[in-house]
Amino acid sequence: MEHHGETRAAYDGVVELYASLFADRLETHPFSRNMIGTFAELVRGTGNPRAADVGCGPGHLTAMLHELGLDAFGLDLSPAMVHHARRAHPALRFDEARMEALPVEDGALGGVLAHYSMIHTPPGELPALLAEQVRVLAPGGLLLASFFATEGPEPVRFDHKVTPAYSWPVDRFAELLAGAGLVPFARLLHDPASERGFLDAHVLARLH
Repeated sequence: MEHHGETRAAYDGVVELYASLFADRLETHPFSRNMIGTFAELVRGTGNPRAADVGCGPGHLTAMLHELGLDAFGLDLSPAMVHHARRAHPALRFDEARMEALPVEDGALGGVLAHYSMIHTPPGELPALLAEQVRVLAPGGLLLASFFATEGPEPVRFDHKVTPAYSWPVDRFAELLAGAGLVPFARLLHDPASERGFLDAHVLARLH
């Protein structure tokens, strides 16, 4: 768990820059935007519109989920990110929290959005993190996980611009989702929107 302190400090130090990079609300990222729209539609269809944006950063996607009809709130490890999100979106709820210990009751949510927020978790700790997302989902609830994908057989550690991160083989990631009790049913893999070189992956999964 040592990575938590490093990740928190790293994101605390880049709040304004990070927020400015995502001010376009995914206008230049059509694949991400449309997968989030699909996620929101499916969550609404469960009859439980309550959704958590875990690793919400400056809150731009929490606001998007709200506009798409969800009762969305944001959670982030970085207190500085949470402070920024509260100022930027005062009508929405944002709280400081670790993804491994969500301040949410069991089976409460129709959806969990994890938009590139699992990428800093070491591979050995990811199953426990996924189990926590499953804990807060109601039966039939949806998880949308977006991450950097590698075409090799194993996760790859790399120097993310903020703090070290991991890219994942999509099949391996889907296996972890299944092991946590989720059913992966849709995936989108596309060429990167940045110069980093990894593919971008989005996987939708449903709780039994």
